[in-house]
Amino acid sequence: MMEINFDKENGLVPVIVQDCESQEVLMLAYMNRSAWLKTLETGRATYWSRSRNSLWIKGETSGHVQIVKEILVDCDSDTILLKVEQVGGAACHTGYRSCFYRRLSGDKVETVGEIIFNAEDVYK
Repeated sequence: MMEINFDKENGLVPVIVQDCESQEVLMLAYMNRSAWLKTLETGRATYWSRSRNSLWIKGETSGHVQIVKEILVDCDSDTILLKVEQVGGAACHTGYRSCFYRRLSGDKVETVGEIIFNAEDVYK
């Protein structure tokens, strides 16, 4: 099995999440060793929630799970790239397809992403 270097950053490594079909970057998250092992075991993206200080299975509340299709690891073994099938079409907890739905244009911020669901309805 691939060894990930969890020795840096308090045991966390960044995880770039990309749609396996479109190659669109959907989000950035973090994994600790437990999240890594759970992801490998289940094939569903599991992360470490820094705000909740606990494991977080993507989509356990919203139903918008991420099925892992491919895993790439960088040259230092301290960053992971997950290529996923984004079930339900939205990766962002705000309801957008991608967490990167805003673009800086000069001194203005434009919303450029596609909204998939109303977050208030999902996270009551």
